[in-house]
Amino acid sequence: MGSMRAIVQEGYGPPGVLRPAQVPRPVPGAGEVLLRVRAAGVDRGTWHAMAGRPYAVRLGLGLRTPRNPVAGLDVAGTVAAVGAGVAGFAVGDEVYGVARGSFAEYAAARADRIAPKPARLGFEEAAVVAVSACTALRGLRDAGRVRPGQRVLVVGASGGVGTYAVQLAKAFGAEVTGVCSTAKAELVRSIGADEVIDYTREDFAAGGRSWDLVLDIGGSSPLSRLRRALTPRGTLVIAGGEDAGDWIGLGRQFGAVALSPFVRQRLAVFFAPPRRADLDVLNGLIESGRITPVVGATYGLDEVPEAIRRLAAGQARGKTAITIAPAAQGHP
Repeated sequence: MGSMRAIVQEGYGPPGVLRPAQVPRPVPGAGEVLLRVRAAGVDRGTWHAMAGRPYAVRLGLGLRTPRNPVAGLDVAGTVAAVGAGVAGFAVGDEVYGVARGSFAEYAAARADRIAPKPARLGFEEAAVVAVSACTALRGLRDAGRVRPGQRVLVVGASGGVGTYAVQLAKAFGAEVTGVCSTAKAELVRSIGADEVIDYTREDFAAGGRSWDLVLDIGGSSPLSRLRRALTPRGTLVIAGGEDAGDWIGLGRQFGAVALSPFVRQRLAVFFAPPRRADLDVLNGLIESGRITPVVGATYGLDEVPEAIRRLAAGQARGKTAITIAPAAQGHP
């Protein structure tokens, strides 16, 4: 079976719980493919999995320690082996998507969670698409029901999900306003936002303006403030719960569900594990040039703890990629 380099965590906590190690190479099960990882992506979920917060995430990952000690989710690489019952993929295919344990030289992925890598993208760019872009797509299209001509406000427009949300909303024909900090305003303009609100200088909810659709990404704004930014029959979509405490992490989502039947505005929540159908939609938008991943920084495999530390500190611009050099990988 052989061994491989990987970033592992033996418990929950700060980035110091992550360390490089040699571990057994995974074997693809039925419906899975083994990927030789060329690059991985850092998303907010990798921080939650590392920290074990909110505590509810441990119900799925492992109560005291992660059942799968290898960290990482976003992935891009080449198919090294194909498990039983898998059709449509062959050894050598370049693919991207999600694979639990992507901070490693090899990772096993469900065949319905990966797709052919867009030819327009390198591995580092492709590795930062799946989790964040699928979240943005499902938030705007499915939960938000975005339509051409609508005014859309993206709160958190400079981050991983936000940079995709701005581009997707434009691709769907909306007029887009992005909310971000001063240092990231030019980035948000460069990806197509019609207007940028610097939250350090202006409160988007205090100016008497309103939007048809507000997508709030991992923010801390209370529902009352977000609703003030909506038109009387506008839609609020909450994609994140960074402020909602250590236990459940979904306080605003629960509040939105409880309040929605009693107000004219739509208050929507959603959960968006990447699916092949979503990746196929994104492939078309990427190949046509309507969406381009924003890779703000690239780190090596051993630098994963620092990459996650910078993400948690709010220092990341767009998405962060982790590269795994082909020369270090040996043979499948």
